[in-house]
Amino acid sequence: MLRFPNCKINIGLSVTRKRADGYHDIETVFYPLTGDNMPLRDVLEVVPAATTHLHMSGLAVAGNNEDNLVWKAYQLLKADFVDKVPPLDIYLHKVLPMGAGLGGGSADGAFMLKLLNDYCTLRLSNEQLTRYALQLGSDCPFFILNTPQYATGRGEVMTGITLDHSAYSIQLLCPVLHVSTGKAFGMLTPAPARFDLRQLATLPITEWKECVANDFEGPVFAQHPVLATIKEQLYEQGALYASMSGSGSAIFGIFNKGERAEVKVGVDFEEYYVA
Repeated sequence: MLRFPNCKINIGLSVTRKRADGYHDIETVFYPLTGDNMPLRDVLEVVPAATTHLHMSGLAVAGNNEDNLVWKAYQLLKADFVDKVPPLDIYLHKVLPMGAGLGGGSADGAFMLKLLNDYCTLRLSNEQLTRYALQLGSDCPFFILNTPQYATGRGEVMTGITLDHSAYSIQLLCPVLHVSTGKAFGMLTPAPARFDLRQLATLPITEWKECVANDFEGPVFAQHPVLATIKEQLYEQGALYASMSGSGSAIFGIFNKGERAEVKVGVDFEEYYVA
């Protein structure tokens, strides 16, 4: 059985409070980049096997396989459904970049839960899958739903939001820079959100630039000025809205249909385009 985990972008991101448990409360809109014309997807496959193994290809992933969220997702469901989840050869081909703020690892873990739910006929509801996903990471529950969501708490408290960018083109640039999420949080001073992102769907996209912001941009751009340059070039060449996704380093621009920018900076990057 094959699945293709996709990435997400954050439209607005406010870090509002550091919690007693060490996590941070945020407010953001998660928007999935999906569809057959979206080339930026991982490939996840399971086939019957005598013993379970995780086979990795594509982009190199740091750490042991046992730390991979795909492996952890398998172990979570295997522990609760011993007789239903069989040994499997698990193949993960990595295309989604790590440390880019696109949620690639979270997507892999969540998609593995959904794949096993179907492959093993576990009949788990989205609500049940979301509870498993939260054990993997704060972004993972979003990828169970994989639709635009206004998110609070650690990112796991979600409300569906009507937001459809199919009438626009999205240009996504992924510089070869790794931004540590933990370090990025450490550079921030939490503060109340300046704009209620639940109003995003009724606000013309031409007005987003003035009120929809990502709190991580200030400290991350200070460390990596080239990211600010990429964002500036997107705006200079017609982006209706441009922002860093999550804690970076990916930068996206939303354009009128068929338009895009020719970005030139002194750093290597991968570029993707959703027409």
